[in-house]
Amino acid sequence: MRSKTNVFIKSGALLALGLMFALPAAGLAQDWRTQQRREDRRENRQERREDRREDRQERREERREARRGSTWGNYGGWGGSSQLRQTALNAGYNNGIQEGLRDRQRNERFNFTDESDYRKATEDYSSRLGNRALYQRFFRHGFENGYRDGWNGY
Repeated sequence: MRSKTNVFIKSGALLALGLMFALPAAGLAQDWRTQQRREDRRENRQERREDRREDRQERREERREARRGSTWGNYGGWGGSSQLRQTALNAGYNNGIQEGLRDRQRNERFNFTDESDYRKATEDYSSRLGNRALYQRFFRHGFENGYRDGWNGY
C-alpha cells in the first residue's frame, strides 16, 4: 500500500507542479489578448478622430470655395465685367486673409473695416478694368470674406 500512496502523492505533486506553471501561462495569454484588444480600440479611436478632423477640414475648404465660387456668388446685378469682378474679389479676398490672420495672431478684435486696404480697396485696380467705385465694392466684399476666413484660421 505504501507504494500506491507514494505514487498518488508523486502524481499529485506533479499535477500541482504542472498547474502551477500552466495557470500563469494561461493568464499571460489572457493578458496578452486583453492588451491587444485595448490597443486595437485605441487605434480605432485614433483613426476615427483623424477621419473627423479630415472631414472638418474638407467641409471648411468646401465652404471657403463656395464663398469664393467661380463667379463669386453671381454678382451680375452689380454690373461690370467678369474680369473686373474676379480681379477685385480675388485681390480683396487674398488681402483679407492676410489681415485676418495678422489680427488674430496679435489678439486684436474682429474688425475688418479698420484696415487701410479695406478702406482704399484699390489694390490691383487698373482703369482698363472699368469703374473704380464698382471695383472697390467687389474688393471690399472679397476682403470681408477673406478676413473672416483668415480670422477663423481656414
